[in-house]
Amino acid sequence: MFGDTPAFSGFSVDDLDAARRFYGETLGLKVEEAGEGDMRILFLTLAGGTRLFVYPKDDHTPASFTILNFAVDDIEGAVDDLTGRGVSMERYEGFEADEKGIVVAEGGPAIAWFKDPAGNVLSVLKER
Repeated sequence: MFGDTPAFSGFSVDDLDAARRFYGETLGLKVEEAGEGDMRILFLTLAGGTRLFVYPKDDHTPASFTILNFAVDDIEGAVDDLTGRGVSMERYEGFEADEKGIVVAEGGPAIAWFKDPAGNVLSVLKER
């Protein structure tokens, strides 16, 4: 039914200006703003042209799962770059991380989680 229909995903934040700075300046994504006043939204463009819709929500609750994964060739370099930009890596119970916050589980990718200013969880990961 929707096999040929363009689709995109979206998520909420509690501060659109902070999101614009984080996704645009810290992560280096293309960020476009649309609307005005209380009806402002953001579109993030990922590598390959995929777009994400980011909208403000007064009663925003951060996602309790990873909303966006960035596949990288050099996870240690990506983590170093993120921490150099002031981003903290998250550590979760049940996942043993190294000193940089990178988890390497048997049979899975190397992964490190971090949060956007609204508390939504993102990751960098390297497939094995």
